Amino acid sequence: MNFKNVTVAGSGVLGYQIAFQTAFHGFKVTVYDINDEVLDKAKAKFDRLSKAYIHDLQATDEQLKATFENLSYCSDLAEAVKDADLLIEAVPENPKIKISFYEKLAVVAPEKTVFATNSSTLLPSQFAAATQRPEKFVALHFANEIWKHNTAEIMGHPGTNEQVFNEVVDFAKAIGMIALPLYKEQPGYILNSLLVPLLGAATNLLVNGVSDVKTIDKTWMVATGAPVGPFGILDVVGITTAYNINKMAADKTQDPIKIKTVAFLKENFIDKGKLGVATGEGFYKYPDPAYKDKDFLK
Repeated sequence: MNFKNVTVAGSGVLGYQIAFQTAFHGFKVTVYDINDEVLDKAKAKFDRLSKAYIHDLQATDEQLKATFENLSYCSDLAEAVKDADLLIEAVPENPKIKISFYEKLAVVAPEKTVFATNSSTLLPSQFAAATQRPEKFVALHFANEIWKHNTAEIMGHPGTNEQVFNEVVDFAKAIGMIALPLYKEQPGYILNSLLVPLLGAATNLLVNGVSDVKTIDKTWMVATGAPVGPFGILDVVGITTAYNINKMAADKTQDPIKIKTVAFLKENFIDKGKLGVATGEGFYKYPDPAYKDKDFLK
């Protein structure tokens, strides 16, 4: 594996985690985003994230000092990728935004750079042509809180070079991930193929008035032994992501349940800025959500 310099494009929910995890494991990381204001917000998130690394991974001051030294920031795409061996794209989950990004990236990235999309719902073959290097393009998908839930799903498309695929698998292992190779394109990979139907079913129960948030989560937690229910998961994933996924499905299928769900999420959460853990409130209030109360499952 020849990856030494990594550029992470997008510093949102997963982007900043990917950047920090990669820097923590000794790679030089450039964080790219659309302007310096957004990058300043990312720096503040890294300060908070370092506390989680101390708590969850027993990270030392020396390790964190080295991590911050490995991080640099850039709002100029050409400058951000000039030395990149690997670019990990974590821009918003919208096909038009991603295609536009890859069209710009293809013009400025060095020939050596491998591109990886962190898309959770879209297939790499949807963007392969826009990258202008389909043989050097894969999907590399992480779960939220990647330092703890350290899965990395690697999925090529029919044009991906096998050696490139294997190098990305090796990279995933090198940054402390459990590498999970997929041998065929699959919308949602493994994790979301299992998770999205669960979250959709829970949302349907709520939107259709069958039951309430706490009862639905309690049912799942008691019956399966899971530490968190579907609405607790949605708060971590981010309600904006759930809204975008449902809106794309609603626009495509005109499914009345999806349309109803989109309206419900917009009115009760998106418009009120209740976007989940990141904003301090979603289906639950943070930092002490009700489902962590010792009496929640009684």
